[in-house]
Amino acid sequence: MIRRAKLSEIGDILSITKACAVFMQEKGIFQWNEHYPSEAVFQNDVERAELFALLNNKQIIGAVVISTLMDKEYQEIQWLTPNKNNLYVHRLCVHPNFQGMGYAQKLMDFAEDHARENHFDSVRLDTFSQNNRNQIFYETRGYQRLGDVYFPKQSEHPFHCYELVL
Repeated sequence: MIRRAKLSEIGDILSITKACAVFMQEKGIFQWNEHYPSEAVFQNDVERAELFALLNNKQIIGAVVISTLMDKEYQEIQWLTPNKNNLYVHRLCVHPNFQGMGYAQKLMDFAEDHARENHFDSVRLDTFSQNNRNQIFYETRGYQRLGDVYFPKQSEHPFHCYELVL
């Protein structure tokens, strides 16, 4: 089940993102760190009603942010559609104990279905340039890589921007 997350669940979601960060770091992927994602970022996501929790047997095992706000870092990207009717996916996570079971696919299906049902032109996101697994995941779903952005507090390496036209 996927539903909007509550403020009281941010601690659980942060535990998942921390477990994901350790899991990625063990594979040499330094995508998330002590600065990101933060409690303040998730609080803002909940206040905007954009943070969704993935539950398995009433336990939160993953999350995703589905937003209408375009990050300033995205402004220089040559997107496939105009910058006025798009959804942005951020902070997709599935606890490492539940990875490889199709849960990330379910979260993305949910985000893309939400975009289609609400008549958005596209879904946009970024993924870390050093995370080949994520790149393959999004490209297999039909996303097109369009350019790179940098988030200095996260990494010296770029993040690839992707868009799926609906």
